[in-house]
Amino acid sequence: MYARSTTLQAQLSALESGIAHVRDEVMPELEGIPGCIGLSLLVDRKTGRCIVTTSWDSEDALRASAAQVMPIRNRAAEKFGGSPTVEEWEIAAMHRAHPAPQGACARVTWVKTDPSRLGSAIEVYRDHTLPGMEQQLDGFCSASLMVNRSSGRAVSCSVYDDAEAMDRNRIASAALRVDAARQARVEAVDVREFELVLAHLRVPELV
Repeated sequence: MYARSTTLQAQLSALESGIAHVRDEVMPELEGIPGCIGLSLLVDRKTGRCIVTTSWDSEDALRASAAQVMPIRNRAAEKFGGSPTVEEWEIAAMHRAHPAPQGACARVTWVKTDPSRLGSAIEVYRDHTLPGMEQQLDGFCSASLMVNRSSGRAVSCSVYDDAEAMDRNRIASAALRVDAARQARVEAVDVREFELVLAHLRVPELV
């Protein structure tokens, strides 16, 4: 499984129209492209940062879709009033404890390491971090790990029932993150929190 993420720094005044455009226009268009298996949209309503992620059933489908996706992405960027930054990933892990309800929120962590250590970092995430999240974090819904094997960059997204649940587990989540970074020998680059506005990635369980 593979993914393409598009990060936008949207104008706050354009957030609602941009969200509606992704839901009503972008998602139906993408569903018609071979190999696309879903879309998610994360939004920070305070800063305007938005992340649209599309999932693909193979690397070939991801690559073949690039030309079709570009004009769709550009129209969405116009709606949000921001320029897109695009990254492509392999989906290395996906686990759902239960479906994300309306009002769910997500904590996203970007890390980097030497590419030669990425395989062991994935093992740490699957064997230790995911079980720790499910057992220790109140309101945990799901988590995923996406990686770029050539650069050594990775991003983890953990989803919670609502903003209150995400707030309650902030300290426990940070402890898990520090422990994982120590075991996997990765460096955290950034941590952000978002509202999960659309959750339709449909990626199967990968652990």
